[in-house]
Amino acid sequence: MNIIKNRYLYFGISLLVIIPGIIALLLWHLPLGIDFTGGSLLEVKFETGAPLSSDQVTNMYADFSKSGSDISNPVIQPLGTDSLSIRSKVMTDATKSEIVAAMQELSGSTVTVLHFTQVSAAVGQEVATRAAGAVALAAVVILLYITYAFRGVQHAFRYGTAAIIAMLHDVLVVIGFEAILGHYLGWEADSLFLTALLTVIGFSVHDTIVVFDRIRENSNHYKKIGYETLVNHSIVQTLDRSINTQLTVMMTLLALTLFGGNTIRHFVVILLVGVFSGTYSSIFNAAPILVVWENKEWRTWFKRKPAAAQ
Repeated sequence: MNIIKNRYLYFGISLLVIIPGIIALLLWHLPLGIDFTGGSLLEVKFETGAPLSSDQVTNMYADFSKSGSDISNPVIQPLGTDSLSIRSKVMTDATKSEIVAAMQELSGSTVTVLHFTQVSAAVGQEVATRAAGAVALAAVVILLYITYAFRGVQHAFRYGTAAIIAMLHDVLVVIGFEAILGHYLGWEADSLFLTALLTVIGFSVHDTIVVFDRIRENSNHYKKIGYETLVNHSIVQTLDRSINTQLTVMMTLLALTLFGGNTIRHFVVILLVGVFSGTYSSIFNAAPILVVWENKEWRTWFKRKPAAAQ
């Protein structure tokens, strides 16, 4: 099985997946939740009958905005058949109690508050800054660690750099999917999304190191074969392990997506997308990048091939 031979095909597939996500980010931006922007999250359950419609809740919040609390234009998301999740600007506890009472009066049903939280805009901005810093710090630490771990191999820095490029591939895939899903499903990037993103980074680097470690072992045993053949042989040797390990995780995540309920579905779907992307990038991106670097193939990317002899 010659995987390395078709490396540019795999790079092209990655671009086809990443580019729509980048376009979605440019058009619609990443839908940030109140954890990053500040605001209030109110989740309520209607004990009898169907919950209020989105228009009814929007009009209710607009009425309260006229009385002094600027909570107009809430983001409303159904939670099952009897509950609602409502995100808005920051409201006081008194306003929350008044809204719940108004919901009970309008629906004729007992309304139970499942969850209520609020984050100030200043705190949300600080969380967003720290989130970006966490991803950047993770990338730097991974680069330094892999470079140190592979110090006995020639060009050890390349292994750390290739792992970071594969990791950034997965980050772009996850963020792009979040932008698309946020636009069409109303999902927002919150603290759980950040948790999923950092978990995906860990999975991606873990699987990449497995392949790289086999390349390091084989470089000590097969010193007379070409580097491209060595890398391809190492990928094939670890292919079954990588796929089987990640399939176990993905099957579990798929079961949670289907049967885990609305509360964790967003988190699990992001993990599922990220783990799949991490498996792909570890096999079809990270190691092939080493071959491209070793052969310095960028020197011939934009040159015409010599004409065939007549």
